[in-house]
Amino acid sequence: MDDLTALLRGKGLRSTPHRRAVLHALADRPHSTAVEVAEVVAHAGAAAGPSAVSELSRQGLYNVLEDLRRVGLVRSIEPAGSATRFELQHGDNHHHLVCRVCGRVRDVPCAVGSAPCLEAGPQEGFEIDEAELVFWGRCAECAAR
Repeated sequence: MDDLTALLRGKGLRSTPHRRAVLHALADRPHSTAVEVAEVVAHAGAAAGPSAVSELSRQGLYNVLEDLRRVGLVRSIEPAGSATRFELQHGDNHHHLVCRVCGRVRDVPCAVGSAPCLEAGPQEGFEIDEAELVFWGRCAECAAR
């Protein structure tokens, strides 16, 4: 049994070629949109030959992404004005830098301490366990132009 099969089964999911292909795609290209994941999966399937991964429909892809997100293997981020992006969930408490010009997304370590990493004002009965923070600016390449 390979590592991805064990990982999927450990989360209560069947290990399917599509789920493994999506996990591989996100390992290779973190912060990908669903369209980008589909391109990586299709390219990997074409390179491996016709028996590797059958074509993954758009709905099938979204189902796989949601299944993986639901069990905590994938994290989705939704920068304002951008398509939802997906990355493997590593269990760390990191935030994101987004370039306003080209849309590039990079990880940045937690601003302060451990989760939720920020102090909220009055919490009105909420038990806060996570803070999602996005820093906006220009990446080095765009700033140099």
